[in-house]
Amino acid sequence: MARWWRPELGLAVVVLGLGVFVIAGTLDVSAAASQLGIGPRFFPMLVGGAMVVVGLFYVIDVLRGGHGDPEESEDVDADAPADWRSVGLVSGIFLAFAALLNVLGWIIGASLLFFGLSVALGAEHKVRAAVVAVVMGIATYLLFVKGLGVSLPGGPLQGVI
Repeated sequence: MARWWRPELGLAVVVLGLGVFVIAGTLDVSAAASQLGIGPRFFPMLVGGAMVVVGLFYVIDVLRGGHGDPEESEDVDADAPADWRSVGLVSGIFLAFAALLNVLGWIIGASLLFFGLSVALGAEHKVRAAVVAVVMGIATYLLFVKGLGVSLPGGPLQGVI
């Protein structure tokens, strides 16, 4: 490859491409505005636009010679091997969430997702993690369904909330 190609440029192009992909995918969404006056296209367009802007600035920075600084944090060992157990647990939890979402519904599925991720990533207080997970599952459901008018699977709790 040419000398101008570096890993930082690859990441910059991926961020830019994902932003364009999000915006292009959002253009196909057609739904009425919610009670808040914000339709279901607002946040994806906001995130996609931000990704395009960040990606463009990142590409420009890398092409001008910018580069990522090596890790110098006190609590990170750059020579330590990857924690493949945690990677596997997190990946498995996400796959289980995706597979069971329609059966369990958003509130139960997201609560299990948040709780599972917190435990897999080292939460010491499991009861607190469970309570926070349930609160986050309910809050995100209410935000998307009631606030933004987005349909999420209800599962066994369909009609309760």
